[in-house]
Amino acid sequence: MSPRQPSILFQGLSYASKHSIRCLVPDLPPASALLAYLGRIENNRWYTNFGPLLLEYENRLNKMTGVADAGAQCVTVSSGTVALELGITALGFPRGSRVLLPAFTFPATVLAVLRCGLEPVLCDVCPETWTLTPDIALAALQHRDCKLILPVVTFGHTLPTDAWDYLAQSTGISVLFDAACGLSFQQVGRSANAAFSLHATKPLGIGEGGVFATSNEALAERVRRITNFGFDWGVVTYPGGTNAKLSEYAAAVGLAQLDRWPDLLSRRLSRWLKYRSVLSQLPGVRIQGGFDQRPPAVVSVHLPVNADRVASALAAAGIETRRWYLPPLYHHPSFAGIDLVGPGGEKRLPATDEIAGHNLGLPFHTYLSDDDIDRVGAALGAALKS
Repeated sequence: MSPRQPSILFQGLSYASKHSIRCLVPDLPPASALLAYLGRIENNRWYTNFGPLLLEYENRLNKMTGVADAGAQCVTVSSGTVALELGITALGFPRGSRVLLPAFTFPATVLAVLRCGLEPVLCDVCPETWTLTPDIALAALQHRDCKLILPVVTFGHTLPTDAWDYLAQSTGISVLFDAACGLSFQQVGRSANAAFSLHATKPLGIGEGGVFATSNEALAERVRRITNFGFDWGVVTYPGGTNAKLSEYAAAVGLAQLDRWPDLLSRRLSRWLKYRSVLSQLPGVRIQGGFDQRPPAVVSVHLPVNADRVASALAAAGIETRRWYLPPLYHHPSFAGIDLVGPGGEKRLPATDEIAGHNLGLPFHTYLSDDDIDRVGAALGAALKS
C-alpha cells in the first residue's frame, strides 16, 4: 500500500508536476558530498545538542552574515519561522505590543507575530522593490505606536542595513529582518537582526531549518537557550523555552551546501543574466528593482495585464508559475481583521493592491537551460499579446 499524500502541501514546492518546465526545483548536495560529514558523525557519536558539525556550520555562517566592523552571531534553529518566533520572543516585548510588517509577504511573517502574542500592523511596500523601506515605516509610525518592525527581504532583495540601523537607534524601535530567502546576501547590522530560512526551496537550503543572526552576543545567547528548553547550566532560566535545535545531520547538509555555494551561485547568476536578457525584450514586463549582477531567490515579474490570465496561458504551454506572497495578507480569511495603515494613515495599501493583480513568479532554478528560458519568454510574450 503506497503512503497517503498529504492533503495540504507547501505552495512553494511542487512534489509532482504535470508541467515540462518546473517553477522551482531544489538543488541540494548529492549523497557523495555528504559522506565525509556523515562519517564524522558516525565516529564521534554526537547527533544533536550543539555538536561539532553544528558549531562549524554556525561559524561559517557568522562570516557570511556579519558586517565588516560588527560580526554576526548565528544560531541555527528548526525552521525559518521558528527563527522569527524565537527572535521576537528573545527581544522581550510585552504581550499585545504592536509589530509593523508589510502586507506583501509570506504568511509565516504574520503568524510568527501572532504566535508570540503580539499585534500585527500591516503597511505598504515600495512599488519598485516590493519591500518595506525605512521611509514607509516612519510614515506608518506617525499613526501607530509599534515596538518592532519586521521588514522582509522580498524574493532576496537585500535591505539597507545602515538605514535600518539608523532608524532603530534614532527611534528605539527594534528591527528584525524576515530574510527567509536572503542567506549569503543579507547582512545583519549593529541594531538590525535577521531570521533566515534553510528550507529546500531557498538558494542555500538544506531541506528544513532556520538561522537567527545578530551582532548582539547576549541576544544570540538568549535565543540559543530558548532553543534548548531555556536551560542554562542545567536549570531552566528562561520560561519561554522550547526544543528548536538543529541536528548534526542537518548541519552536515548545511556544510556540504556551503562547500558548493560558489558553483551554485555562479549557475544561478548565469540563469538570471539570461532571464534579464529575455525579459528585456518584452514590452511592459517589469522586473523587481535591486538585482543587477546578483541573482534573486526567485524571479517574479510585474505584468501590464492580469497575472492570473497569463498564468493560465503559461500552464497550457507546460510552464509552471507561482503567485508568491499573494493574495496579500489582508485577503487571507484568518488575517481579515488585522489593522492596516496606509501612507497617510488610511486603511488602504495602494502599492500592495496593485501588485496583487499583476505579479507572477516564473520558473527559476539551476536546472533551467537557455532553451527553457527562451521558451518561457516566448510563451510570456504570446500570452501578453493574446
